[in-house]
Amino acid sequence: MAVRTCLSRFPADAEAQESCGIPWALTVTPFSAVDEHGKPPECGSDGHLLPRCENCWAYFNTHCELDHWSWSCALCGSLNGLTSEAVDRYSQPQACAELRSAFIDLEIPVEGSAGDAMRARPVYVAAVDLSSSEEFLELIKSALLAALEALSPGSLFGLVTFSHKIGLYDVQGAIPVVKNVFIPPDSDGGLAVNLEDVMPLLSFLAPVENCKDRIAAALETLKPTTSWERTTAAGQGLDGVLLGGRGFGVAMEALISYLSSEYGNTFALARVFAFLSGPPDYGAGQLDTRRYGEQYASKGEDADLALLPEQTPFYKDLAAVAVQAGVCVDIFAVTNEYTDLASLKFLSIESGGSLFLYANTDDSTLPQDMYRMLSRSFAFGCVLRLRTSSEFKPGHAYGHFFPDPQYENVQHIICCDSFATYAYDFEFANHDGFSRHTEPPVIQIAFQYTVVVPCEEKSNADLNSATRFTHSLKRRLRIRTLQYSTARDINDLYDSVDSEVVLSILVHKVMFTSLEQGVRESRLLLRDWLLQPLPRLVFALLRSPLLRFHEEGVHPDYRTYLQCLYSALEPSSLQRAIYPVLMSFATPDKQAYPRHSLSRAALITSGSPIFFLDAFTNLIVYYSPTADASLPYPPPHDCLLRTTINRLKQDRSITPKLTFIHGQHGDATAFESYLIEEQDVDGTGFPSITGFVAFLEEVSRDVAEYLKQ
Repeated sequence: MAVRTCLSRFPADAEAQESCGIPWALTVTPFSAVDEHGKPPECGSDGHLLPRCENCWAYFNTHCELDHWSWSCALCGSLNGLTSEAVDRYSQPQACAELRSAFIDLEIPVEGSAGDAMRARPVYVAAVDLSSSEEFLELIKSALLAALEALSPGSLFGLVTFSHKIGLYDVQGAIPVVKNVFIPPDSDGGLAVNLEDVMPLLSFLAPVENCKDRIAAALETLKPTTSWERTTAAGQGLDGVLLGGRGFGVAMEALISYLSSEYGNTFALARVFAFLSGPPDYGAGQLDTRRYGEQYASKGEDADLALLPEQTPFYKDLAAVAVQAGVCVDIFAVTNEYTDLASLKFLSIESGGSLFLYANTDDSTLPQDMYRMLSRSFAFGCVLRLRTSSEFKPGHAYGHFFPDPQYENVQHIICCDSFATYAYDFEFANHDGFSRHTEPPVIQIAFQYTVVVPCEEKSNADLNSATRFTHSLKRRLRIRTLQYSTARDINDLYDSVDSEVVLSILVHKVMFTSLEQGVRESRLLLRDWLLQPLPRLVFALLRSPLLRFHEEGVHPDYRTYLQCLYSALEPSSLQRAIYPVLMSFATPDKQAYPRHSLSRAALITSGSPIFFLDAFTNLIVYYSPTADASLPYPPPHDCLLRTTINRLKQDRSITPKLTFIHGQHGDATAFESYLIEEQDVDGTGFPSITGFVAFLEEVSRDVAEYLKQ
């Protein structure tokens, strides 16, 4: 569990917080195997026996005062008694994880453990859009073949297709068999028959270790539906104009209902991979994509404000159903047409999944992303709770979760991997703040989660493969308790700023504001938050697609994709995405400078022949037009530059796109577009040699005017 705060020293009171102009907040990556310093938790058992405060329900920790028969809560100061069992337990301090460290990970009992082996079988379902092209399906086939290699033995896999009909594949026989159910064209209609009646779920879900070749054979049978099929199904006239054929909403609704029948019996979590080649335009859940064209034509309305909110609650409501059914949905959109991801995103992010967008099939990293996603461990059924000492309290919470309807500051996370990051900001509970006579501020984060642990393969030859490969469920409680000091004065506050975390919180705030009030209001908010350590980052954020205007050509689906991506990144990764790292090399084996500003002046004055730019989702190696012809291009696979690239790729939650550009004979536009310090921030999009300089001058004038008031 990695925790990072905007301020390592907390403001003493509300006045100090307001006057410093710095967000008071933190980010937490709960399923990270180590803390922000690289230290793992102390592990133990009997987490259900950990003492809790009778007043604030905080967990006992190393910051509490422990007496023989009692302990004082570090958060609220209440005195609590200890049971005789706890007294015996704490008589041997080194035997208890909670007495050795403030960062612990304890196992707790799992209810109904007798049926764990069956409930813990990982279930994965691929839902493939057939209202697509051959190129799209070839990419999906490659991605799913990569996914099959990453799935652990004992996993169950299902293949379903959708267009104007839903196809269920039975791959457990000698020949793959598909059974189809037609989707009614009505926007409020459901299927005439349940999928369970078409094919029993356990016939649909096939064990991967037995059926991998048959699944691959089934993938080879996937073909796009013809326009004739779709127009006929949609009830079109003789003119054959295609008005629809992608019944994604009905397919997802039926699939989630289909899977829910075995939730808690066959599986504790099912993951659905939904592959889309365009907007849902048929049956229930269809989206009107004409609004993009209407707004683009501009009729005096704020296009950015109109296109960012969802146009229908269908997918948000469906996400709630998916959560109840134990189904996590990942959406992979491979398209350059307007698909209204602003409406679709809720199905993924609120069910614990992710949303991916690929502009085309030619250079898509979808197969790599699928393999990477399925190769890393994840937790599910998670509950995240943040508590503070009594002088302050959590304000807003940000991230891909849904809040508990009953308890404050409790978030439920259906699926969480080691990269998923969440954020909280704070406010004072009263005007007194942290006085000299109070205890230091304390924060406690509790993360309860379940993991699937594979068991050893049984050697008994009489056991069939379905029972040989078994898994068990492990429920764990991870707790991190942190104590902070307070700043003596405003200079002390500024000295304790972590600019990466501040940027992370600002991104959350401006995204929230853009959804509620539009991009223009977000830009004004960001300028209000401008502080001394952050001008370059604020300038970069103003130039990012998150806050560039619709008229500048920022596609609304791309903006939504970035919102979903950025809102789950830890601070260091997010800073690279907003303000890329530019380093230079004298040769492919020798680094020249570790960091440059993003300007042409930096390139010229450095005199380096090779530059490497890390923009998180994109990695670019750029050779200067004046680079010596003897330098190998592209760089050799065994050089320092390549080693650096490979290391960065391994540390990413998604696969970054790698591009090589030689300035002497290649198009350098892709690289030069990241030199944002020479661009303005007024929304015109035209380059300016005084972009960042002019921005600083404008800020200085604004500050001077403010001080005159």
